[in-house]
Amino acid sequence: MSQTNFGGDQLLAYVERVEAIEEEIKASNDDKSDIYKEAKGNGYDAKAIKTLVRERAAERKNPGQKKESDAVLDTYRTALHEAELRRASGKRAA
Repeated sequence: MSQTNFGGDQLLAYVERVEAIEEEIKASNDDKSDIYKEAKGNGYDAKAIKTLVRERAAERKNPGQKKESDAVLDTYRTALHEAELRRASGKRAA
């Protein structure tokens, strides 16, 4: 029977490091959940706060992308609003 050394000790160290980080992530997620619950308890909309956090993270990643994204959303909102007005008035788009 031949024995192959795959660096078991090193592999174990990697696995244990990842497991430790997974525990930290779980603890951080629990803390984040507590913050959202606290905000909700003080009358804030947790879903809106999550959206703000997501937007701010995206802005930090790629400054200027928010302006472009907002411009596209504004265009879509305008088109949607106009379509709803046409539908309400019984008119169709040309």
